[in-house]
Amino acid sequence: MLDDKEAAQIDQVIKRLIAHFPAQSPAKIELLVRRIYERFIDARVRDFIPLLVEKAARRAVGVYPIEITGEDPHSAAAMATI
Repeated sequence: MLDDKEAAQIDQVIKRLIAHFPAQSPAKIELLVRRIYERFIDARVRDFIPLLVEKAARRAVGVYPIEITGEDPHSAAAMATI
């Protein structure tokens, strides 16, 4: 469950990634981070989720161009490797 502290941490992850990858679309970075975060939505231990989300998103952005429209096969490949 996303509480206020965790929501703020995820927002900070998005801001850091946008700053670190200026050539990428901020909207696509945000969408990627939120999709990765969804994987952890039912996790019982929440302390490291923002860190895990950031690490996975950095890896995905660094390896694949961000093409995360609904039917794009690159997004499935990118998400499968995280």
